Amino acid sequence: MTLLPGDPDSKIALRDALLHIRKLRSELDKARSSHAESVAVVGMACRFPGGVTDPESYWRLLRDGKCAVGKLTDRWDVDAWFDQDPGVAGKLYTQHGGYLSDVDAFDPDVFGISPREAKGLDPQQRILLEVTWEALERAGLSARKLRGSNTGVYIGLSTDDYANLSSQTYESIDAWNGLGTMRSVAAGRISYTFGLEGPALLFDTSCSSSLTAIHQACRDLQTGDVSMAIAGGVNLILTPRMTITLCRLRALSPDGLCRTFDAGANGYVRGEGCGVVILKTLPQARKDGDSVLAVIRGSAISHDGRSNGLTAPNGQAQERVLRQALEAAGVGPDQVQYVETHGTATSLGDPIEVHALGAVYG
Repeated sequence: MTLLPGDPDSKIALRDALLHIRKLRSELDKARSSHAESVAVVGMACRFPGGVTDPESYWRLLRDGKCAVGKLTDRWDVDAWFDQDPGVAGKLYTQHGGYLSDVDAFDPDVFGISPREAKGLDPQQRILLEVTWEALERAGLSARKLRGSNTGVYIGLSTDDYANLSSQTYESIDAWNGLGTMRSVAAGRISYTFGLEGPALLFDTSCSSSLTAIHQACRDLQTGDVSMAIAGGVNLILTPRMTITLCRLRALSPDGLCRTFDAGANGYVRGEGCGVVILKTLPQARKDGDSVLAVIRGSAISHDGRSNGLTAPNGQAQERVLRQALEAAGVGPDQVQYVETHGTATSLGDPIEVHALGAVYG
């Protein structure tokens, strides 16, 4: 059928074509917008093993190739808990780890916390407050001016060793250590201390807790749910309990060396630390005249789903999430110059991770 000018059917077809073009343009603009709305890191602070107290000392540690792993001396009776035979129940076959010093040091007055409340406060919550303060300072942001702002707090935390230490008997539990050791309060305490009124969320996805926190922070910034985000994570090893669990899984290196992707890989090494970043959308950071330290162009999260075991990875799932992250960022595999891996240093996890990386980036 031929449509002629002035024909009613021709007008309908033209109208439908124009509507379709408008829809395609809208979808294209939306896709372009989602790629363009990158997230800027405008401030950061950290505490890591090896004497790292700020990003500059962390860079020096990496640049100089120094090892921050050492033997534990002051958290528990190391000799009493150690047995080099990995088959001995209830014992640790490794004494190595990346440990922070002075984790008990804290000035509660700075944050308006009484000495009694400070005693019941998980050192992980203490260090989060300190590092958040430093990150805001390094971003040139006044904590007082942020009060009442729609700033979100996103924290990754998956251990509560201090709760086990401070609540060994029910009679010892009071309101301070009860609240001071609740994981959910770790994010809420930051919001309370600085008067922030955006969402305060705690993420526990094990090894990926901090990354999951940052992923959600980026999503909320991109949708406009928050005007700024504080995101990061913390981990302290205060009892041998979780280390015993990992020893029973044979996941830890007996000699304290993490030989990821090497034929001699025999497990990873546990470590402590705290890192916090201050995030804004890139357009907002530029408008505010912030120093942009890094740009997050895209991220993705997923689960391995059904594999050959609860702790076993799934190569196909890893490939999919890598591709999803690239698509979200609007970046091609050939544009990626550096990859930071999970690197479990195990005979099961390493080959699967390498093959997934090779399939996507190779």
